[in-house]
Amino acid sequence: MTTVIIILLAVLGAAFGSFFNVLIYRLPRKQSIVYPPSHCGDCNKPIPFYLNIPIVSYIMLRGKCKYCGASIHWHHFLVEAITPLILILLFLQYGYQGQFMLFLKYSVLCLFLIPIFFIDAFHQIIPHKLSIPLIPLGFIFALIPGSDITILESGIAAAIIFFFLLFIAYAYRFARKVDGLGGGDIWLLTGIAAFLGLISMPYVILISAVLGIIYFFIFVRNKEQGFAFGTFIAVTTILWSLLGSTQMLLNLRLL
Repeated sequence: MTTVIIILLAVLGAAFGSFFNVLIYRLPRKQSIVYPPSHCGDCNKPIPFYLNIPIVSYIMLRGKCKYCGASIHWHHFLVEAITPLILILLFLQYGYQGQFMLFLKYSVLCLFLIPIFFIDAFHQIIPHKLSIPLIPLGFIFALIPGSDITILESGIAAAIIFFFLLFIAYAYRFARKVDGLGGGDIWLLTGIAAFLGLISMPYVILISAVLGIIYFFIFVRNKEQGFAFGTFIAVTTILWSLLGSTQMLLNLRLL
């Protein structure tokens, strides 16, 4: 039975990954995610269904358009590969142990974070269409029996994180006369707080900041140049979810 579920998650995850590639390309450009159907970004030729099979088509076409030979960016393959992998790992962490509600909860969270990661990495924006819905979704999951936090914990966490980050953003703008924390980051962390609760958030923010600082000093080094902090928030939250939020907190308390 476990094998069947893993196979189904692999297929479903690859399909989600294919859809996420549409979001990653079209949302920053403010294009419809429904029309026109999948097409080559260079020659605009429609992609038939038999050439639009996640993972398989990319390998068969060797990462190029069949019609014009234009290269298909490597992230298309990566997104279609890591999405099912994350779902399978979440199942092994929660679903395999009978915690199906937590498996569903963290799957939804991670599925939102995957396109957020790539959109922020490529365009340095976090679409509100992906970040803000996390807040009510977090509240809904907190209401379902079997959740690891209560609706009160979810609401308090979201409110505290939102107003705290809003204060930091305005204080930084007042002191430096430039934006230091984007609105997308604020909504994203508020949504994550609604899912994880308040106790997890200092660790998520701290680890994200450390990863961001390391990246900055290795690859950026320019104080005037911004970088996509949302990518580090997404990575940290996905890892936190995969390792088990409750177990991670327990391990940190034992250190």
